[in-house]
Order: sequence, then C-alpha cells, then structure tokens
Amino acid sequence: MKRSLMFLMCVAMLVVAFGCGGRRYVTYTQMVPVYVPLDEFRSAVAVQPAKELKVPGKIYVKGDYLFINEKDKGIHIYDNSNPRNPVNLAFINIPGNGDIAVKGTTLYADSYIDLVALDISDINNIRVVKRIQSIFPNALNQNGIYVDTTKGIAIDWKPQTVTVEVDENATSPYYYNDAYRGGVTADAMSGGNKSNTSSNSGGSSSGRGGSMARFTIYDRTLYAVSNSDMQMFALDNPQNPTVWAKINLGWNIETIFPYKDKLFIGSQTGMFIYENKDQRNPVQLCQFRHARSCDPVVAEGDYAYVTLRAGSICGGGQNRLDVVNIRDLTNPQLVKSYAMQEPYGVGVDGNNIFVCDGTAGLKLFDATDHTNLTLQSYITDFRTYDIIPMGTHAIVVGPDGLYQYDYTAANNLQLLSKISIGK
Repeated sequence: MKRSLMFLMCVAMLVVAFGCGGRRYVTYTQMVPVYVPLDEFRSAVAVQPAKELKVPGKIYVKGDYLFINEKDKGIHIYDNSNPRNPVNLAFINIPGNGDIAVKGTTLYADSYIDLVALDISDINNIRVVKRIQSIFPNALNQNGIYVDTTKGIAIDWKPQTVTVEVDENATSPYYYNDAYRGGVTADAMSGGNKSNTSSNSGGSSSGRGGSMARFTIYDRTLYAVSNSDMQMFALDNPQNPTVWAKINLGWNIETIFPYKDKLFIGSQTGMFIYENKDQRNPVQLCQFRHARSCDPVVAEGDYAYVTLRAGSICGGGQNRLDVVNIRDLTNPQLVKSYAMQEPYGVGVDGNNIFVCDGTAGLKLFDATDHTNLTLQSYITDFRTYDIIPMGTHAIVVGPDGLYQYDYTAANNLQLLSKISIGK
C-alpha cells in the first residue's frame, strides 16, 4: 500500500506544458484512489489457515494468545503459552486492518472505515458478531485528496497521467478542466494518514498491546483515536459494541495508552493526559508540549516516557527519549532527555525501560535514577518497531519479524524465539 506522504510528494507532477492558439495544457502524473465495492470489502472477513508473517504491524497479547497484525491484511493468531515455541494457529482476513483489542473472548479490529467484532472463544470457529459501518474516517480522504465514496472504499493509490487545460488568469491553484475538478492540484499531492490502531491493558478481562496503539480498552469502554478525534464504544455487552460518543482531541494524534484511571494520548506536538474515572466522559487534565515529532507515550508510577522521532510525516529534528515527572498530573515536568537514533515504541516494567530504536535495534535502560538512565542491554542486529514487556519476557516486533527475549537478567537479554517473515 503506497500511503507514504513522502512517496506521494515525490511523484513527478509536471511533465509537459505546451500551448497553441492561446490555449495552454499541462500533462502530469497524479495518484488516484483504487476502489473496492463496499459489499465486496465487507464480505471478505474470514478465518483462514495459518499463513507466514510478511509485513508485521501492531502486536497484542491476551492470555496465552499472541495476535500479530499483517498490515492492511488481517491478524495472525499464535498460541504463545510457551514463548520459546509460539505455534501459528490461524489467520483472520480483515481488509484494511491496522490494530487489535480484546475483551474477554471478543476481538475488535478496524477494517478501513468499519469496526469489526469477532467471537474468538473457539479459535477453530471464529465468527463475526457485529460490524459497525463507516465509523472511522477514510484514511485516504484527507489533506485535500478527493475520494468518491459512491465508488466504494478507497484502499490504495495508483499513478494516472492527466492532461489538463490551464487557466493562466485564474488565482486558484486548481485547474478548470472538468476531468480534473474535485481532484488534487499538481503542487498539493499528499496522502492521508491511515488510522492505525491497537490496544494496551485496561480492565482485568482485556489484553495488552504496544505503545503504538490507536485502540485501547478500559473496563467497559473501547477507545479509538484518529488523527483528530477519540471515538468511544460501550462494551457493556462485549459482543454487541455500541457507538457511545466522539470527542475532539486536536490534530496529529498518534497513540493512546491507559494507565490506572488515566488516558495518555501521544500527538506530534505533545502528550495529553485525560482523567478517566468516568470512563464514558474523559476530561483533559493537561498537555505537555514538545518539539514536533512522532510521539508514542507510556506511563508507570510517577513517570511517563515519551519517544520523539524526527523525519517521515512528523517533521522536526528530534530523536530522543523524554522522561517526564507526572506526580502532579496537571503540571508534568520534563526530568531529562536522552538522545536516540530512530525511536519508535517504548515499554516500561518497573525500572526496566525498553526503547525500540528503529535501525539501531533494542535498548534496555535501568531507570532506578530517572536523571541518569543507564544502558543495561543493547541488541543491534534487527530493526525494531514496538514492544510489550510481559514481566519476565518481552515481545518485540519490527519489519524483520517478531522476537521474544527473557529479561530476568537485564544486562543479559536471552533470545527465546523468533518468528521470521516469509518471502
């Protein structure tokens, strides 16, 4: 799927300009949506035999089960009762899936614009129990990109060469050729951000996800953040999720992490903390601002840990881990920043702080003294994206596959198993 903003912006836009008799035309290449009919996309959810992992995304743990997102394709299910030998059980085909959350025996997944709930009480007989249609924004219908919803669901981009007549006297940047009207200007081609989603622990019957989550469950409520909003679903009957409310969070929202009765929201410009004692009516307590960067956040005890990553769609020039004192939730204070190379996900277990430092690998710090984190272990032979610390072992995912490490001896991480990507 070619949704990268950089990819779209780098497409050759202006190819040929010519005129004749006072008329001027421009030929250029633009990216246009690829559509799938709604009924076809919605009927595609199905359980299939186990498949090889190819493009891993978010991860989620519930009991002995390990769920691994195959980006935009679906969910791999593994029996992880023995982390030394995870067993590939099945694959759930879910077009447009990015994230996972589980409460009891019900799994929730995004499918492009829809929320899908599946009964997983019998792994051999997984079935859809509810679909809430058109509840999420179409990821491609952002940043000025035109998507014709009458044609179905937009799932991808393809290049298209277009020749248009230019109104040289017009002040608008849009061309007036009817074939182009409603489309993208040649100097404003950029893609939308897919609302990737996942979940972390919240409530005794829900599972655990990583720091890159856009879904999370707390008690009887499912929260899903998009680029600007948080959509809430009531889970009083887990197999019958109902739309509750949506609140605006601002812009460039990226992640959500529950800790006790608080919600920590990561955005490209800062960390928001929400009071969540009334789980259907979260109230913002504060915003901790930082330089513009990609930004997941986790919290434990009196501290929150925020990774800032430069480049990509996030802009900025910061690559670091921020340690933030949240003892006063209305007035967080930066304790110290630690330089990183390309930080993505972050995980915390007591004084163990894990940083998925992208191409630099996995780093484990001792946070006994938050003003002086000390590096305990550093594994550099694979790229890392996100992590779930499980108490004795950590589950780490990256573009090259999924790894599980025993960290009972923090200065000597032991590889338990690896799920490699297929060809």
